[in-house]
Amino acid sequence: MIKKIAVLTSGGDAPGMNAAIRSVVRSSMSYGIKVFGVRDGYLGLIHDDIFELGPDDVSGIIVQGGTILGSARVPGFKEAAVRELALENLKKHEIDALVVIGGDGSYRGALSLAKSGIAVATIPGTIDNDIPGTEQTIGFDTALNTAIEAIDKLRDTSTSHHRCSVVEVMGNHCGDIALYSGIATGAELVITPETGFDFKETIQHLRELDEVRKKKHAVVVISEKLTDVEDLAVHISAQTSFSGRSTVLGYVQRGGSPTAMDRILATQMGDSAVKSLVEGNKDHAVGWIDGKISSMPIEAAFEYKRSRKDDLFDLQKRLV
Repeated sequence: MIKKIAVLTSGGDAPGMNAAIRSVVRSSMSYGIKVFGVRDGYLGLIHDDIFELGPDDVSGIIVQGGTILGSARVPGFKEAAVRELALENLKKHEIDALVVIGGDGSYRGALSLAKSGIAVATIPGTIDNDIPGTEQTIGFDTALNTAIEAIDKLRDTSTSHHRCSVVEVMGNHCGDIALYSGIATGAELVITPETGFDFKETIQHLRELDEVRKKKHAVVVISEKLTDVEDLAVHISAQTSFSGRSTVLGYVQRGGSPTAMDRILATQMGDSAVKSLVEGNKDHAVGWIDGKISSMPIEAAFEYKRSRKDDLFDLQKRLV
């Protein structure tokens, strides 16, 4: 029987993490379970920065971006001796189970703890939408809407100045923010890790839009880490009549109050994580698949194949 649950956030922060924390606390209390927060993710487990959370501690945080618990990346958590420190601190506080909210690396840390004997449930929290075992992550919808708002504004000024705006969005190795924001804003070109980046094809496509279709403006949405967008903008200016301008949205996409979708998704996932632990699951990953909350063993989550988005890429190309 579970009497105490700890919760931590790890990796990059994402809007909706606080909503998930709140849900874990409120749901646990409905079962008569005490909840403990861990500051700064796995770092807090190592340094015994663990404290009890009550209902007042999570009051009002559903509307806040970021994470009240703080977050940190701890590469050394891969080492057995470091994980043993974390386990000892959990045992010292008589904590029976742990809820981990974070990304791929956070999941791997959670799995290693589960194999050491602590019951663990994971919740996918990242704006990149690239976590295994789920089709949508907490924070993705908010980041997407932030990107859309920025691209809409850039299009307005691009139209006024015969400009091509090259907008770099986040996503790590997943192109979902670029793809969805590109479709939602009517971007002329979307470049992601899935499509790959071809400089000659990009310039040729923009020259066709410029010289053949006589477009007054163009918007290129591109995922981070694929090319130097400032350099690309310079080449666009040199090889087309568009005035190339680059904009890197960067970490602004991580901030801000979460959207209704992220608040609701986080609340559902937090409650599901607690239920999973109460039902006796020792290492489950909570997710969102086929339009509903799902749960599977963490190792199974790493094997889960997300559906390809070829239909959306084709749609974007047809509607340019």
